[in-house]
Amino acid sequence: MEPAFALKVDVDTHLGLRDGAPRLLDLFARHDVRASWFVTMGPDRTGRAALRVFRQKGFLRKMLQSGAPRLYPLATMLRGTLLPAIPVVAGQPDRLRVLERAGHEVGIHGYDHVRWHDDLARLPVAEVASEVGHASDLFESVLGRKPECFAAPGWQCTGTSLRVTDGLGIRYRSDTRGRAPYLPSADGYGSSIPEIPTTLPTLDEVLGREGTDVEALTRAYLGWIRPDRLNVHTIHTEVEGGPCLAHLDALLERVRDVLPIRTLGDVASSLRLDSLPRARVAPGRLPGRGGTVACQEPEENP
Repeated sequence: MEPAFALKVDVDTHLGLRDGAPRLLDLFARHDVRASWFVTMGPDRTGRAALRVFRQKGFLRKMLQSGAPRLYPLATMLRGTLLPAIPVVAGQPDRLRVLERAGHEVGIHGYDHVRWHDDLARLPVAEVASEVGHASDLFESVLGRKPECFAAPGWQCTGTSLRVTDGLGIRYRSDTRGRAPYLPSADGYGSSIPEIPTTLPTLDEVLGREGTDVEALTRAYLGWIRPDRLNVHTIHTEVEGGPCLAHLDALLERVRDVLPIRTLGDVASSLRLDSLPRARVAPGRLPGRGGTVACQEPEENP
């Protein structure tokens, strides 16, 4: 596989699509790069995520370390609690079309981000299918085509979610954290659709832990990036498209001297399915992130 830096953008909230996405589009245009955007298609209930303080080990520490209250506007932090939930896409469908017209790849990031993130492991197959179906139907109604890629909210992935999203007929998925593309297996189910995992830490995981100023964080990322392999970096419209835009600007300026910047779709097109390893997906913990995420385990025997 050609070494590259692949840029993945997660859109989790209404304001992320409304305000953060245009800022990132301008930045990408200045750097002449394209990215893969994964958009939450349903309600923004981000305020409900605050309950993870009581359920997820390390969540409060992560919030305090990253300065989350400064990263997310108060209106977003209260959605689904003191403020009503608001649709991410249905109230502003043109913003999805703008991403595609700008030449970027667009896929789905689930329907209800908080529900998937918090409840996926307990949801029966019919409920997972409902979440995926609602997201796919809305995507098709806005863009006039079926989605070709999927990224799981919060890197939460199970055998049920693999089976259900396989039914969409997607080209690839990006549901996990790992090392390199592979064919995922979970709970006894093996998918034939390639998984392209996020390989680098996200900015909210390293803010505070690796410093806060632009130069220190840029140096840290350049140390993590491997010039001899695929590097997948997930950013968020609410973080890099908000108060941390300068961090991404500096990183892109330096990365383009080291590696070509690609979309995940470009990477998927270069994969040979018959040579991809199979690996199991299992919950794991990462520095700077509360709770567990789906992680690529060591390769299985052929």
